Amino acid sequence: MKFLIFAFFIALAACMVAAKPADEKYTTKYDNIDIDEILKSERLFNNYYKCLIDQGTCTPDGRELKNTLPDALQTECSKCNEKQKANADKVIRYIIENKAEEWKALQEKYDPEHVYYNKYKDEAEKRGIKI
Repeated sequence: MKFLIFAFFIALAACMVAAKPADEKYTTKYDNIDIDEILKSERLFNNYYKCLIDQGTCTPDGRELKNTLPDALQTECSKCNEKQKANADKVIRYIIENKAEEWKALQEKYDPEHVYYNKYKDEAEKRGIKI
């Protein structure tokens, strides 16, 4: 499940979590967001995507995701609950299969030296994700 951390690159609304002190879990405030609705809507998807890559304004929940992303990557999503991990998996699969350019831009922004790519690529392959 280590690879699921990578999913935060494109989790958009799926894993919008607010950072808490190191020994706590991320908030469950956004766990019931309809991921399918965001992925089906070009407008919603683009709003979150542009927020994450600093090309658009961020909603409060988008800003929380953007601020949490580095911590989630560093801690291997150790503060995530199972719902957040499952939603992240769904989103990453969608982005990789349907939004290759956006996936590339997110990798360039959040993993320019391929640290996380190298760390999680074997796990991704085991899960059938072609990154």
